Amino acid sequence: MLACVDVHYQEHEARGALLLFADWAAATSMEQRLVHLPAAAEYQPGQFYERELPVLRALLSQVDQPLATVIIDGYVWLGASAEKGLGAHLYEALGRRVPVVGVAKTAFKGSGFAVPVLRGGATRPLYVTAVGMEPTVAAEHVRTMHGPYRVPTLLKDVDRLSRG
Repeated sequence: MLACVDVHYQEHEARGALLLFADWAAATSMEQRLVHLPAAAEYQPGQFYERELPVLRALLSQVDQPLATVIIDGYVWLGASAEKGLGAHLYEALGRRVPVVGVAKTAFKGSGFAVPVLRGGATRPLYVTAVGMEPTVAAEHVRTMHGPYRVPTLLKDVDRLSRG
């Protein structure tokens, strides 16, 4: 089973969403989960994971079947020197047992290590990073995900669900 997750912040709460699906090419999810937690701590540069990790852990604790991979909106690594991003922190929180794939929509300075993925007729790539799986393999999986547009269908769906 695969899972994609996303978190959206409102004034007084963080809303997390999770979609479970059977394979990378799935067009629809098999199950969905939502959590609402009190507003997270203020954003601290370089500490983004501290806001999102509690929400992701609460979502993933609701899943009672083994996961093959978790896909996040963002980066696993923040630089070629392997500075930990949200995905690497999540991988550690999952006991290094479940690969985490990061799919980011924007590049940032020093993200040349991420594997660019063009989908559909897009001229701007997605940026794929991974832990527990080779980044090139993760990028190929993201490339084969369902949907004719730049962002795969299920990643759009989990974003929409997290926003309510």
